[in-house]
Amino acid sequence: MVKARDRTEDFKDAVRHTAHSLGYDEAKVASIMASFIIHKPPQRSPFSKAALKTLESIGELDQFLSKHRKDYTDLHRTTEKERDSIEHEVSTFIKTCQEQIDILKNSINQEEETSKGWLGIATTKSNADMIAHKHGVVLILSERLHTVTAQFDQLRAVRFQDAINKAIPRRKLNRVTRKDSAETSKPDTMELREPEELRAEPLRVQQQLLDDETRALQVELTNLLDTVQETETKMVEMSALNHLMSTHVLQQSQQIEHLYEQAVEATKNVELGNKELSQAIQRNSSSRTFLLLFLFVLTFSILFLDWYS
Repeated sequence: MVKARDRTEDFKDAVRHTAHSLGYDEAKVASIMASFIIHKPPQRSPFSKAALKTLESIGELDQFLSKHRKDYTDLHRTTEKERDSIEHEVSTFIKTCQEQIDILKNSINQEEETSKGWLGIATTKSNADMIAHKHGVVLILSERLHTVTAQFDQLRAVRFQDAINKAIPRRKLNRVTRKDSAETSKPDTMELREPEELRAEPLRVQQQLLDDETRALQVELTNLLDTVQETETKMVEMSALNHLMSTHVLQQSQQIEHLYEQAVEATKNVELGNKELSQAIQRNSSSRTFLLLFLFVLTFSILFLDWYS
């Protein structure tokens, strides 16, 4: 058996001889020879660069959540304003990542529209494979972003539940203190009536009007406080529902990506069906020609035999 021979040095000598024959200097020849050892990194496409940038942003968001997890959930570590600041930064991060993913989707859709022929079928198979690969990249980025947002949803749910639990005892305490103040105000007014009877009647009437206005104002303020607390609880619940809705929208986008993959597969099946139909038509036409030729030869043979006999 003949052993394989390494012809690398012969190839380098041929390259060096050709370079000298073309008039290259020693520096350029050295750079050419070095290119055989140290290959240049392949140039990434704008889509790949944008996808890697989006992936880095999602990784930074995950690191930010891991760093401020305890600060966000523990009520004794940070204030309410600091937790709102963390939530705002995370929401801005998520919005930026989602916008980058939407830009990637729009670029894929534009490339897909330009690659289609006049019948709406992809012109080359390699381009269709590249588009399917890009859709897969976008789907992976969406899934990773969804994983990070699901972690943040859990943290927000813990915070909202703590806020609701904190608001409910406060409302109950306000009702109890209101009842106690109403009960204690009755004996106080009874004790104050005796010295007030010694005063003049206009002063008593004026004091009674002031007391009535004070009680009415107190009742109005307590009702207003209850309304504000109810509104605060509803706003917290609406914020949680809004974030859950955005999570469901992201899940629906993933389902749409799955439907797109199925549509691409169905398109390929239709193309294969069209090819099979064209082949069947060709076979049918060839069999029809053969049948006509056979009938013609058979007829000619019968006529010849009849004439011969």
